[in-house]
Amino acid sequence: MASGTSKKIELKLVGIARASLEELLQDFQDFLRLKDFILWGKDHPLSKTVRGLCYRKDRSYATYMPYIEKAPPEVAANTMICLIHQTNYLLDQQLRALEKDFLDQGGFTERLYRSRTQARKNKWKN
Repeated sequence: MASGTSKKIELKLVGIARASLEELLQDFQDFLRLKDFILWGKDHPLSKTVRGLCYRKDRSYATYMPYIEKAPPEVAANTMICLIHQTNYLLDQQLRALEKDFLDQGGFTERLYRSRTQARKNKWKN
């Protein structure tokens, strides 16, 4: 984050977002199961189509609208499941990067302490 948010808090917030999406994923899967709808596998033709939409250069919500708002409930739920999986993948990458940064650079408090210590050393040298 561009702000002064600590890496520790940032890690927690991304983790919370990830957990929330997992709950939503289970809700959509339960919906499909309770309605006796098919849960698309990774290789289902419509699953491949929806997953491929993210590569369009001009994508927006309008790109996904036909598969959500204008589609039968089974298609809409499966589309949302595809989007949740894609989002979780991106969040997992972000978590790994944040964890690496935290291990390499430390948290906000650690960096602040190092800066303060270095400033004190420089003060005594001058």
